[in-house]
Amino acid sequence: MFKKSFLPAVLCLGLVTVSAQVTPPAADDLNSFFKPVRWRSIGPFRGGRSVAVAGVIGDPKTYYMGTTGGGLWKTDNLGLTWRNVSDGYFKTGTVGAVAVADGDPNVVYVAWASTPSAA
Repeated sequence: MFKKSFLPAVLCLGLVTVSAQVTPPAADDLNSFFKPVRWRSIGPFRGGRSVAVAGVIGDPKTYYMGTTGGGLWKTDNLGLTWRNVSDGYFKTGTVGAVAVADGDPNVVYVAWASTPSAA
């Protein structure tokens, strides 16, 4: 019984292994594949370099982004639109770290690095 079922199983395994070996597409194929893709600007228009990001647990659409010159930004639609949530609250625009409280997504921790003053 074992010998009769062993051979078909080995043959099937060999077919699966052979069919899984696929060659990658040529560069020309990739160019034609990505041809309809168009560049678009996403994110805030004046945010600066993004140096910190944090998401909200349980809400895959909401993220916060800290930037070097534009403060703290928030999106609640997967990055389609961003709004600045730090204007009027921070004395500096540079954000170095962002964290969202696990227990309350309305609490966002922000840290920034200060420039040492000349002696």
